[in-house]
Amino acid sequence: MALGVTGLALLFLLTAALYASVGFGGGSTYIALLALSDVDYRALPIVALLCNIIVVLGGTLRFQARGLIDWKRIWPILLLSVPAAWAGGRLPIDRDSFLILLGSSLLVAGALLLVEPALRDRSNLERGNWAKHVSFAPVVGGGIGFLSGMVGIGGGIFLAPILLLTNWSDGRRIAATASLFILVNSASGLAGQLMKSNWEQGVDVLLGFWPLYLAVLVGGQAGSILASKALPELWIKRLTAILILYVAIRIIWQQFA
Repeated sequence: MALGVTGLALLFLLTAALYASVGFGGGSTYIALLALSDVDYRALPIVALLCNIIVVLGGTLRFQARGLIDWKRIWPILLLSVPAAWAGGRLPIDRDSFLILLGSSLLVAGALLLVEPALRDRSNLERGNWAKHVSFAPVVGGGIGFLSGMVGIGGGIFLAPILLLTNWSDGRRIAATASLFILVNSASGLAGQLMKSNWEQGVDVLLGFWPLYLAVLVGGQAGSILASKALPELWIKRLTAILILYVAIRIIWQQFA
């Protein structure tokens, strides 16, 4: 690893703190950091998905305790996303295809982080008729879930802007929905990834990165309490978007250069 486990752990702790403060897990940035450290591409989604689970579990429970998770509206989004995330995780993919897909996904994720604040400000945006269709939630959830399972991103970074664009709900409930979405799809995608690589090999990968899980546990708890007060949400998203876009461009450039 270019950074070493200790250096990665410090960066993972900071990432978890920043993302937890705005309701995300940080999977896209974990993958970016691991990719920059030349970690085996097969380990990227496994490590990132488990880190996602650790970070968003506490946030999801807090959202539920505050009554911000509307299960009647959320279950159609989860209906196809959970099995799709498992299928995406199970899908065999070669190194070049994975890196191209990862780079493209990070490119989109970084762009969405940049535009999400603008979407959030447009609170008077009317929903389009297509967003009211009965198939909207399952199709969107299934598509994002499948992609998330393949590349190891929880999917909230894709889902939240779509829900904001369609004026699905207020910002707090969308953050709660994204947090739950990340939790269940990360768990499903991780199961698929472990089954693809066989359980024994997958568990060995997980154990080899244990300092990172401890780091995101501490960072996630600290972020939910302190980070949002230390740095404005807009700047958090701009800084992480810059990192994600940098890694995305670097991966794509290396693959096509």
